[in-house]
Amino acid sequence: MSDVTAAELQAEANQFRDEFEKVRAAVGRVIVGQQRVVEATLTALLCGGNVLLEGVPGLGKTELVKALSGVLKLHFRRIQFTPDLMPADVIGTSMMTTDDAGKYRFEFRQGPVFTQLLLADEINRATPKTQSALLETMQEGTVTTGGTTYRLEQPFFVLATQNPIEQEGTFPLPEAQLDRFMFKVVVPFLSREELNEVVSRTILKKQVEATPILDGPRILHLRTVLDRVVVSDPMRDYACRLVLATHPETAWATERVKKFLRWGASPRAAQALIRAARVRALSQGRAHVSFQDIRWFAPEVLQHRALLNYDGQAENVSVREIIEECIQKLPTEG
Repeated sequence: MSDVTAAELQAEANQFRDEFEKVRAAVGRVIVGQQRVVEATLTALLCGGNVLLEGVPGLGKTELVKALSGVLKLHFRRIQFTPDLMPADVIGTSMMTTDDAGKYRFEFRQGPVFTQLLLADEINRATPKTQSALLETMQEGTVTTGGTTYRLEQPFFVLATQNPIEQEGTFPLPEAQLDRFMFKVVVPFLSREELNEVVSRTILKKQVEATPILDGPRILHLRTVLDRVVVSDPMRDYACRLVLATHPETAWATERVKKFLRWGASPRAAQALIRAARVRALSQGRAHVSFQDIRWFAPEVLQHRALLNYDGQAENVSVREIIEECIQKLPTEG
């Protein structure tokens, strides 16, 4: 930090903002609407996080990932999760082969997880056993099998989709799996104008091709810029208090948190708030984090990490509404 002057840091912030806007605009030319979804997805990518996209069928979740793969010069692979999918179908398996001398040996054949941009389509259709195959890769960027650890090429980014209204043939994601998603982004339904545009494009075949903009080395460089964004002590403490506000036993919990939540967000949430706030600040051309930056993506960071208690489940309480109330009521000083 001491080796970088304020002017140099501001110049990096301006360049980051310009590149972020180029990528967002390129994806936006392919995907109709969904501006916040696109911004959240790009934010997680630049942070090194993963995203869970939740929405009813037909809202363009898979198309968003395809558009992103067209804008980013990254290796892209897709796994269609089904109830009969096995962990070996995800990470790979060891095969018996023979060498030139005719001796038998085991050879590891890499699975589709060995990529950079992975689409885990309808992830909640697979069994928990298969879902757990992604735990190590999402957290550490490695695959361990047969006593050998393989490191995935960086950047590595998981985008998973799930349908919230279909229950038959699905398995809820375990808490440990959910916690490894930096964001859970709820994809809203289209407006009247957006729906008209989607129909026009599909009927008139007015499809727009994505233009490649960022490659892997550039993304890794942009991540180094994040580390130089200033996060003051009050900002860091505010992010920590916001996470603690989701725990019913703390002094910062609201009445609804105490009444309806069994458990709050994990320490990973506090880290995610700071990382997302840094991207938000840079995307606005600033080299320092503000309270608004921390609050901006707080619902996406916290909503899937808080667990309802029995009363909350019985009354069908919205976790997102509780989180938004926490954001509104938590003072900036405390």
